[in-house]
Amino acid sequence: MRKWTIPFVLFLLCLIFLVPDQCALRCICRRIQANAEADSDAPVDPPKVEEKLGAVPNGLSTDSDVAKREAESMSRKSLRANAEKFEFQAEVSRLMDILINSLYSNKDIFLRELISNASDALDKIRFLALTDKEVLGEGDNTKLEIQIKLDKENKILSIRDRGVGMTKEDLRKNLGTIAKSGTSAFVEKMQTSGDLNLIGQFGVGFYSVYLVSDYVEVISKHNDDKQYVWESKADGAFAISEDTWNEPLGRGTEIRLHLRDEAGEYLDEYKLKELVKKYSEFINFPINLWASKEVEKEVPADEDESVEEDETSESSSSEEEGEEEDAEKADDEKKPKTKKVKETTYEWELLNDMKAIWLRNPKEVTDEEYTKFYHSLAKDFSDDKPMAWSHFNAEGDVEFKAVLFIPPKAPHDLYESYYNSKKSNVKLYVRRVFISDEFDELLPKYLNFLMGLVDSDTLPLNVSREMLQQHSSLKTIKKKLIRKALDMIRKLAEEDPDETNDKKKDVEESSDDNEKKGQYAKFWNQFGKSIKLGIIEDATNRNRLAKLLRFETSKSDGKLTSLDQYISRMKSGQKDIFYITGASKEQLEKSPFLERLNKKDYEVIFFTDPVDEYLMQYLMDYEDKKFQNVSKEGLKLKDSKTKELKESFKPLTKWWKTTLASDNVEEVKISNRLADSPCVVVTSKYGWSSYMEKIMHSQTLSDASRQAYMRGKRVLEINPRHPIIKGLLEKVVTDPEDESVKLTAKLIYQTALMESGFELSDPKNFASQIYSSVKSSLNISPDATVDEEEDEAEEPEAETKAEESASEDSEVKDEL
Repeated sequence: MRKWTIPFVLFLLCLIFLVPDQCALRCICRRIQANAEADSDAPVDPPKVEEKLGAVPNGLSTDSDVAKREAESMSRKSLRANAEKFEFQAEVSRLMDILINSLYSNKDIFLRELISNASDALDKIRFLALTDKEVLGEGDNTKLEIQIKLDKENKILSIRDRGVGMTKEDLRKNLGTIAKSGTSAFVEKMQTSGDLNLIGQFGVGFYSVYLVSDYVEVISKHNDDKQYVWESKADGAFAISEDTWNEPLGRGTEIRLHLRDEAGEYLDEYKLKELVKKYSEFINFPINLWASKEVEKEVPADEDESVEEDETSESSSSEEEGEEEDAEKADDEKKPKTKKVKETTYEWELLNDMKAIWLRNPKEVTDEEYTKFYHSLAKDFSDDKPMAWSHFNAEGDVEFKAVLFIPPKAPHDLYESYYNSKKSNVKLYVRRVFISDEFDELLPKYLNFLMGLVDSDTLPLNVSREMLQQHSSLKTIKKKLIRKALDMIRKLAEEDPDETNDKKKDVEESSDDNEKKGQYAKFWNQFGKSIKLGIIEDATNRNRLAKLLRFETSKSDGKLTSLDQYISRMKSGQKDIFYITGASKEQLEKSPFLERLNKKDYEVIFFTDPVDEYLMQYLMDYEDKKFQNVSKEGLKLKDSKTKELKESFKPLTKWWKTTLASDNVEEVKISNRLADSPCVVVTSKYGWSSYMEKIMHSQTLSDASRQAYMRGKRVLEINPRHPIIKGLLEKVVTDPEDESVKLTAKLIYQTALMESGFELSDPKNFASQIYSSVKSSLNISPDATVDEEEDEAEEPEAETKAEESASEDSEVKDEL
């Protein structure tokens, strides 16, 4: 303690002398700074320095006035009163070009937009007629319809409706102001009127006409105004004039598109029919096309032509039939000569005769109407009825109507582009107008075999109505569609008499039951793979999908069985659901893995589809019953003598494991699954089965080095009751170093490996061992060699060939 006292005192004395000097130094610095500030002429104050700013000494701080000004600027949401105001400037022609070409990616939709606008105009006049019938007028004006007409010579496409029409002011506001929607204003005005079924609420659909035309005329007549023409080339200007040269419309609007040269395809009637069928088939008003039609017509024939026909008929007639022809000619002279020619006529053809049955009450729609609607929707012209359908209305946060169908058979390419295809068989409609069939959000991939449609008034579409915006309502729609689809499939199974229990077989079958008999088996054969893919992909509905699974078993006699039926037939005390995978049912029935199970009367499920291997990696249990692959470890069957046999065969199992060390055998043990076979090779519980290994090896881009870690550890299980195993035990006990016994053990293992479904790593070595065993059984010496082939002289053959060719040449010369 004393030796630290003196240094400590010295340290305190130093501090006492140093502190006053520091304080004096600070005072001197402050006086110098003050004198410098007094003598300086600079008007600007130097930056302020705070001595304490957080944890950083001598840090610069923001001026408090500056922070205050910034806060005021951020909080201000209105323009300053004393500021000079300007308006954004835009080149209208350039803006129109951007608007048209950026909103729409498909030119075909221009017709959909125009028909939708015409439908809205018809809806408006029909709504107004509810309170004032005089607004409809008389004669043709009362026909609420849409007409499409072509003028191929002048390249003009016309779309006319008998809707509410537009006044001069409406033309200026609705068509002259970009994104001004007359429909939107009408909806706002009639908020209390109920469902008007109007879709044109963005105000830009009309401008899609410039995708195919460079000049547009809009002729319109409103009940409260004269007939006017609006015209524009989308160059930033438009003109409106009173129409005194066109035919009076009476009421409504006619749009004339002067098509561009590259849009000539829209002058084809078949193209227009296709577009109407695709996009506007279920519009509430009739859509008529002025279509051409070729008919045969009899017209008077010219005299020169009739004389020529007579001469040709006389020259071709025979002498025996001359008198009969003369009599016929005498009769023909009394009648005027005519001929048949093809003449082109025009008439109005209805394009949308199919009604939107999803808007009706499901109880009012007949089966024939559903079948006809399915054929129209799926473009299926066969006589096959859909297996089942579901028609429902969803209410709540998102309201929509939907109809789903199960097709009678699967398309040939259903699974070829399963993950790459964007097209869906469920079409999206908004107020009966087709929007798209490329939405992945409506149904998951595994249900893409379903046909149908969804019609909603509240779906969040983008402005072009070509894409769905990301919205939480999509998840709600998808969830409801999946539930209804699975309920429809479940109902198909419940109504099938073949799917009922044996107790119900005695009940008399009606004619309706006969039609539904075998329907679910047909469904499973066509779309069963989709249900399995759903179990893999959809964890939420995995248990519901598992109830729809069907398979054959060792006791099903070729019929399909469900998991519920399997569980109902399980033996008392059986805790696991037994299954096995393989290439075919015939192969699995002969599998050595089933020997003991068959003897004990256990039922085993046969999975023969390659996708089943992936399926069972996700379907781990069902109704508190775990799945057990009988070709893997973990199979538990009661055997009272297992412990005794393990001890008695311990020398063999230990020796055999050492002998097979180079073959990567994890263990050799007594088996509880064999009855007639000497041994079998099983894999670990979570490794690949033999069938899975074959599937992975057959992959085009498979990499054997990367697959090694997924191969299950192989275990050789032996049958202690088999004479081969007993004889091998005796040999091992007598002389464990005998090479012939080791070769025999390896040969038995390789044979078991093949019988268990695995591939041999060295087939050549296995074949040579088999041949050596055959030699031994035939008492042939192991050193016997193959007789060498005798060498034959090649020169005589060459000479004979030369002689033959020479003789052939001489024969050819003789013939010449």
